Amino acid sequence: MDIYKVALDSISAHVAILDESGFILETNRAWRDFGVANGIQIEPSCIGLNYLETCDRASKEPFDEPAVIAAGIRQVFRGEIEEFCINYPCHSPTEDRWFALRVVRFRDPKLNRVVMSHENITPLMRAHRELAANEQNLRDQTEKLAESNIALKVLLEHRQKDRVQLEENILANVRTLILPYIQQLMETRLGKRERTMVEIVEERLNEITSPFLNRLVGLNTILTPQEIKVATMVREGRSSAEIADVLQISVSAIDFHRKRVRKKLGLTGAATNLRSYLLGLV
Repeated sequence: MDIYKVALDSISAHVAILDESGFILETNRAWRDFGVANGIQIEPSCIGLNYLETCDRASKEPFDEPAVIAAGIRQVFRGEIEEFCINYPCHSPTEDRWFALRVVRFRDPKLNRVVMSHENITPLMRAHRELAANEQNLRDQTEKLAESNIALKVLLEHRQKDRVQLEENILANVRTLILPYIQQLMETRLGKRERTMVEIVEERLNEITSPFLNRLVGLNTILTPQEIKVATMVREGRSSAEIADVLQISVSAIDFHRKRVRKKLGLTGAATNLRSYLLGLV
């Protein structure tokens, strides 16, 4: 029994030994079994077949896989490289398959021969493809999540702006379209019942416009009732002259109240606009 032949036949890789001209001198059992299983038209061992010429005939382009394999084997023969390795597809009509080819020189310096081994790496390639698909799926989901987060953030910002705009509109409309008439009513001769009803209406309107005022209180800022009125109308974009006309006081008094409000809010210097700061209390 040739122990080396038995060892060669025990290897799972498809092994062939080539001489310096590219002719196959020996193959192992795995090589022969693969040829039989795939319906090879010649003797399954392929002994006597010129592997390099077969690669040359199969090559259709200068750098396709058969051409690269033949060139790599020739480099090993010439001693330009110690070994040549390449992964290549070898699909059958029923399944996709991949093999890893490794070509090394014979260790006997007197014999210019090479050993080729073709190892089936199909399970590894399938696992690699599945991993790549999962990674791509994860990237896609991450991108969708990021896009959803951006959309949600934009939606929340728009909602916040809409809420602020709605509050500003309510404040402005109440101050401009309703309160002046209530003040005029309060200055007329009203019966006790009518005056009470007008006062109730004024209180309810103040409740509607209270969110902004509540935030001023939430800042632990101690504002007088007059300062709150001035701050509210400054936030609405009214000028000192307009505020003075509504409150029936002088413009200099309004400027005094504005300075007091700025001081209590900690706004020192002219860098921070009072209205911009008040609009930020949302």
